[in-house]
Amino acid sequence: MYKTIQRKLTEFIHSQSLGGIVLALAAFAALILSNSPWSGSYERFLQMPGELRIGNDALVLSKPLLVWVNDLWMAVFFFLVGLEIKRELVEGELRTVRQAMLPAVAALGGMIVPALIYTAINWGDDVALRGWAIPAATDIAFALGVLVLLGNRVPPSLKVFLTAVAILDDLGAILVIAFFYTSQLSTTMLAAVGLGVLALVVLNRWKVTAVGPYVVVGLIIWLFVLKSGIHPTLAGVITALAIPLTDGKGGSPLKSAEHALHPWVAFAVLPMFAFANAGVSLQGISVTALMQTVPLGIVLGLTVGKAIGVFSASWLLIRFEGAQLPTQSSWAQFFGVCALCGVGFTMSLFIGSLAFEGMSAGYAVQVKLGVLGGSLVAVLVGVSVLMLCRTTIATAERVEA
Repeated sequence: MYKTIQRKLTEFIHSQSLGGIVLALAAFAALILSNSPWSGSYERFLQMPGELRIGNDALVLSKPLLVWVNDLWMAVFFFLVGLEIKRELVEGELRTVRQAMLPAVAALGGMIVPALIYTAINWGDDVALRGWAIPAATDIAFALGVLVLLGNRVPPSLKVFLTAVAILDDLGAILVIAFFYTSQLSTTMLAAVGLGVLALVVLNRWKVTAVGPYVVVGLIIWLFVLKSGIHPTLAGVITALAIPLTDGKGGSPLKSAEHALHPWVAFAVLPMFAFANAGVSLQGISVTALMQTVPLGIVLGLTVGKAIGVFSASWLLIRFEGAQLPTQSSWAQFFGVCALCGVGFTMSLFIGSLAFEGMSAGYAVQVKLGVLGGSLVAVLVGVSVLMLCRTTIATAERVEA
């Protein structure tokens, strides 16, 4: 009995659901502290300086904790995302065009429609329009965590579909960050990045299966990317894609790295990001503040845009191109999962921090309100639909019996 309980507990700890719960608790703690007598201490914690010196002051990086979390810690998260993307493309749900088509089209629709809604609401405001990509993201930890908590109310095929959509959504977000949220580029540093990438290719071609050398080169690339003007988190993805999937002896360096890194990302990196970025003072917040174009665009993009974009794109592909609805699922259940794609927490907050970097603090507050509010509504809608579907199915089964 003890071994059974221990095994179940271990499986739960390693599941996405607990990661999503920890992420939610970290965000909730940030909200509590931001609206408590300790709000000043919370802000001082985020601004705590951290400095890295290399050589005889040849290289000095001095940043507050908040920036270190967003620039370096999140590079670790993107490294894990890169590992997941490569695994899925090589041997997972995205390895063939036929398998990848439905989640790929769904992810594309889930990015375009929210972006259009946000743009329409903020049209004419050049500063606000910088946030057009904020509602286009899906948080895989939160969304999949909700599905896991629903247990057998959701067919396994829908969990696979949501995972694939979220991974492709992350890939889209990476491209958006690379092309739209970069500062002035340094050609010298970009050339250095190119040399780093070449070094990764050489390691891969030489069939180096130890992950350590890739990580060392990746850290150097991170530094060059930081200095190039491109957001440094992209170095994590670049490094991950170079790691071999197999070692030729039945092992998998990529899967081993993914397995070892997942607990650190789920229970340290992402909760720390949430704690550092989700804190927002609700003092003086009114319905008028929530109806400002930036938070309104984010909320409607995440709740209405994501559900419509993912569902309609999928419906069109199934209706006219012969794609198949995920097995053992109904259209109502499918819509519930589409609604859950509107949980944009981590990546949406991250893109928001890039979109309004250097702007007034008011925009940061608006982004946080929009993302937190929109993600919460998406969870409520998605869970309600899926619970209702399960109740309806159970009732129908009893009637037939």
